[in-house]
Amino acid sequence: MGGASRPPHASTMTRVKICGITNVEDARLAVTAGADALGFIFVENTPRFVTPEQVAPIVRGLPPFVTPVGVFWNHKSGHVKAVAEACGLRALQFHGDETPEDLAGYALPVIKTIKLPPVSTIDGLPEYRIGGFIDALYFRDIASALLLDTTARWSEGEVRATLAWQRIRMVGGRHDHRMHIILSGGLTPENVAEAVSVVRPHAVDVNSGVEARPGKKDPDKIRRFVAAAKGA
Repeated sequence: MGGASRPPHASTMTRVKICGITNVEDARLAVTAGADALGFIFVENTPRFVTPEQVAPIVRGLPPFVTPVGVFWNHKSGHVKAVAEACGLRALQFHGDETPEDLAGYALPVIKTIKLPPVSTIDGLPEYRIGGFIDALYFRDIASALLLDTTARWSEGEVRATLAWQRIRMVGGRHDHRMHIILSGGLTPENVAEAVSVVRPHAVDVNSGVEARPGKKDPDKIRRFVAAAKGA
């Protein structure tokens, strides 16, 4: 309040989003571990698809400063708004081929996913410079944050390749005030601290990297992931 100063680390600690939440037990586990946001995937025919009927009671039980995020993929705006209202979502994440114009009419903060090639596909290609990063420029004025993920299909339990973290620094990490970067793609409790130290993102996002199986989180992995991300 007033002129009180914040702790030195308060503005620089990386936020954590645990995505692919499908049940109240995993939501509670993530919140207890220190997650700042939970992701609910409303994309039909994907391994972690949930309905508003499943998500609404989970969201009602969340603490006030944990953000429920709905994940959508080329859905009509009317559908997105109806789901958001039914569930009490406080942010919207778009993972498909949406244009800036498609995302202009939402009252809630918008996160746009930008898909980049995983590092395994660009090793040995020094001519690669910005590639998919160009897409990010089109959303800078409409999105509250850009989530950088791999072009790989969603995981059904297998380990995903990570992004080229050094190259992502060209877009801007925590100290680029022009955009908030959320880093995703192949993150695990074992590599997230290194990813944070290299990219310095506003937040990190994890799904399969903290699972026991698709749609079910692993308590130990979640605790270690959050601790490593926030301690990096």
